[in-house]
Amino acid sequence: MSKRKGTSVSENPNKRSRSVNESENAADSDQEDPILSNVRLFCLISPSDAGIVESITLKNFMCHSLLGPFTFGSNVNFVVGNNGSGKSAVLTALIVALGGNAQATNRGSSLRGFVKEGESSADVSITLRNKGRDAYKPEVYGSAIILDLRITRDGLRTYKLRSKSGQLISTKKDELVSILDNFNIQVNNPVSVLTQEMSKYFLHSKGEGDKYKFFMKATQLEQMREDFIYIKTTKHLTEDKVEQHSECLKDLKRKYLEKEDRYRSLASLDEMHTKLEELQKQMAWALVTEMEKDLEPMKEKLQADRRSTEKYDDKVNEWKNKVDEAEKKYKQVQEQLERITQQVQELQPKCAELKTESQKRNNLLKSSEVTVHRCKANLRDLEKDKTQLMSRIKDLKLSISQKTGAESKARAERIEQIQTELENLKHQISTVGQQIDQYQHAISRAKEEQGKMRREQEVLQRSIEANRRNLQTMESSRSNRLRRFGEQMPALLNAIQESHRRGHFKHRPRGPLGYLISLKDPELALAVEVCLKGQLLAFTCDNYEDEKVLQGLMAKMFQGGRRPSIITSNFISQVHDTRKNHPSYPSVLQALEIEDPVVANCLIDQKGIESILLIKNRTEARRVMQSKSPPANCIHAFSKDGDQIFANRSYAAEQTRANYLSGDVEEEIRHLQRELENQKGQASRFQQQMRKLDDDVKQNEGLLRRAHQDQRTIKATKLQLELTDLQNVEEPQSEDLRPLGSYEKAEQEYKQHKECINTIAEEADSVKVILKERPMTLCAILLFEIEDLSKTDQEVIKCKHHKKHYDEKRSAHLHNIQTLEGNLKSKEKEYEMSVAKAKEICLERVESRRSARSLDSEISRLKLKITSQKEQQGDREEIVRQYHEALESYKNMTQQMKNLNSFIKSLDSVMNHRLQAYAELRRFLSARCKYYFDSMLAQRGYSGSMIFDHKNETLSISVQPGQGNKADLSDMRSLSGGERSFSTVCFVLSLWAITEAPFRCLDEFDVYMDMVNRRISMDMMLKVAASQRYRQFIFLTPQNMR
Repeated sequence: MSKRKGTSVSENPNKRSRSVNESENAADSDQEDPILSNVRLFCLISPSDAGIVESITLKNFMCHSLLGPFTFGSNVNFVVGNNGSGKSAVLTALIVALGGNAQATNRGSSLRGFVKEGESSADVSITLRNKGRDAYKPEVYGSAIILDLRITRDGLRTYKLRSKSGQLISTKKDELVSILDNFNIQVNNPVSVLTQEMSKYFLHSKGEGDKYKFFMKATQLEQMREDFIYIKTTKHLTEDKVEQHSECLKDLKRKYLEKEDRYRSLASLDEMHTKLEELQKQMAWALVTEMEKDLEPMKEKLQADRRSTEKYDDKVNEWKNKVDEAEKKYKQVQEQLERITQQVQELQPKCAELKTESQKRNNLLKSSEVTVHRCKANLRDLEKDKTQLMSRIKDLKLSISQKTGAESKARAERIEQIQTELENLKHQISTVGQQIDQYQHAISRAKEEQGKMRREQEVLQRSIEANRRNLQTMESSRSNRLRRFGEQMPALLNAIQESHRRGHFKHRPRGPLGYLISLKDPELALAVEVCLKGQLLAFTCDNYEDEKVLQGLMAKMFQGGRRPSIITSNFISQVHDTRKNHPSYPSVLQALEIEDPVVANCLIDQKGIESILLIKNRTEARRVMQSKSPPANCIHAFSKDGDQIFANRSYAAEQTRANYLSGDVEEEIRHLQRELENQKGQASRFQQQMRKLDDDVKQNEGLLRRAHQDQRTIKATKLQLELTDLQNVEEPQSEDLRPLGSYEKAEQEYKQHKECINTIAEEADSVKVILKERPMTLCAILLFEIEDLSKTDQEVIKCKHHKKHYDEKRSAHLHNIQTLEGNLKSKEKEYEMSVAKAKEICLERVESRRSARSLDSEISRLKLKITSQKEQQGDREEIVRQYHEALESYKNMTQQMKNLNSFIKSLDSVMNHRLQAYAELRRFLSARCKYYFDSMLAQRGYSGSMIFDHKNETLSISVQPGQGNKADLSDMRSLSGGERSFSTVCFVLSLWAITEAPFRCLDEFDVYMDMVNRRISMDMMLKVAASQRYRQFIFLTPQNMR
């Protein structure tokens, strides 16, 4: 296959992909094929029919901020652009906007995945032509229908249908369905819109059943078959329903006959009802008569109680006067007591003043006594010290007079001699010490170098072991990517799946988390791996019970080794709201493709990946993060080399390559092998250097031992000790005689305190005498007045008690009168209501000698008799109603049975006819498909066959390149890539020829073709387009069309 030459799409910054229609191609040189030129010229002259796509515009759709508007030609259009430029986005938007679901696009599992990251909604605008005889409501929409689609972040889809002038016509999806049905637009039909994934699944599949399914789906025979199956199921349900209704019809007929018999047997309850009405009239007026008799004694008792009220009034007034007199006397005594109290209050400040003075004197007396005791103790201690010091002074005077200065002179001469000898020895010791320091420094430097190299060797050895394990993991992960995360991971996930199937888990744990995420940009693999670190191997559980079960499974799988960590957090089915993002740089969350919301929420909660930026260039990352205004809601950033940059510091990454998230396994294996070889060479060099350092250490240690022997031969220690002893000889010191002076001072203070104590005690005694004598007279008068006031108060209380007693009796009497009046009024109201009810039953008064009780018992007996009669025969109205209902139900059911039986017969007839037509149509379409397929192959000189097996639902296609024998036909799997792609195009074109649609779309139809097959296939498709000039063709290709 020849190499394809890409075409840059950066000439127009507003369009990442471009549409090349037939008018654009017509402007090329005359080197074009004549057939193609004629087709383009013919397409320019002949306009297409209604339903074709005139233009499309995308905004915030998938990863594109703005694409379009793209204006499409009426016949043949080519959308050309490199991979990633937005060709497939245009096709995906066309499918979604025209009613297709997200799975049909093979670009996402839900609509919210089409909204650009960081935006709240995506918009798609499509203009459909609305001309010709198949136009849809041209008087409303005009010559074009504008369809505006908005997809929100939550996955909601809203439509706006506008006319040619932009006027809003409808927002209902039913209107869109009607438009699509009118134009016969089927975006889910692979013949109308053939995506890459659909082509891989159906056309490039090796299974004959897949090709047959593609044929059935393209010709809508599959939809017809599903409709027939649904109708057949409905028919069986209807037959079952008819059988059930047959049984119900018998029951309804039996019930109808029973109700008819009861209806005809009604006749004898009228007399009992008449008698009951007469008794009820008598009962009503009998109750009125009894109430009139009850009212008379109540009125008489009320009058008697009102006359006795005057006696209670006299008693209350009498005790009221007594209370007034007692209160007057109490007031006089209280005034006298207040005057005496006022005198006491006037003397109170002076009394308090004297008490304060007495208290001060007592306090002064106590403090003086304490001082006296302290001074006595000090005096005793000083007397003892004085005696001891006098004895010591005498002893010292005797010892000092007996000593001479001869010893001091000899000691000075010996010190000078020792200092001279020590000076000579210091020079020898300094020389030997310098040699020892040099040898020790050389040894320590060599040992430090050894230790450093030993540590580096250990690190290198660990790195070698780690790389060996990684190499084994990478080699085993060729067939299973899960082995990158550990040899035990496949077995652990199988055990988790089995436990979940048995119901041991409430919610299936997710993990390892690194296995459940993928990178949008492989270049950021190291940065993401350094950011997530241990979280890549972690598992997450919904609750602690599931965590315990998972711990048990890990203990079995990871015996003696390190287990993956477990994160316990409630599972939420929706991803957290993280719409505040940096406009220029992606976050870790934006750089990852995470299908499971539980995994995304776990990484957001644990690592805050929505607030960590990924900036490929380290210098740019430091400029952004360490500026005066760093990005909001951003913790830190990572460069593509794994360096971590904060607002005030940065850290270099220890890891150089991604172990878990790298995409190319073979490249990783080759890199690990090269790194292992380099590390082994480095380890051998380390061993040579270690041997050389060992020899240097042994040589320096020998020299050090000889220097130590020379140092021990020099003996200066004894001279130094002797010099120290001579210099430390002490002169006799005088004793401290200062305590003798403090003794005389303490004795003077003691005499002063003793005199002060005597003076204060005399003053305090005089104040106490005055305080005891003065308040006695006022207190006696005050007590007498208080006693008198108490007696008067008791008298007042006694009078009030009697008055209260008669007040309560009078109040109770009045309350009884009020209660009696209330009862009388309620009785009168009841009497009036009884009269009103009696008049409602019978306007004229009916006199009866019988009591109300006897009439009530008679009415009860009669009602019981009527009830029993009704229970036997039933209520008249109920019986009549049930009779008519039974009759109506029986008639309705009979009519329904007739209608259903007629419907089943008609359905059988129609189904038989349509199944014959379906089989005939399927045979006819198969024959036409074979014919067109052979015609397409013949254009290149191929021969082939298509064998339809409708019974087994298989389609076998055999192709022979060149003019060969029919017996030499071989399966398409034996053809080259270009030949197989050409044959597939022939198959698709043969389906085009037998199906109807206003436009057809092919996505990257020529990817696997060489230039010859591509040219032939292109000419064939253009010929088909020329023969179907009222249809529109849109081809998406990454190859240049020039």
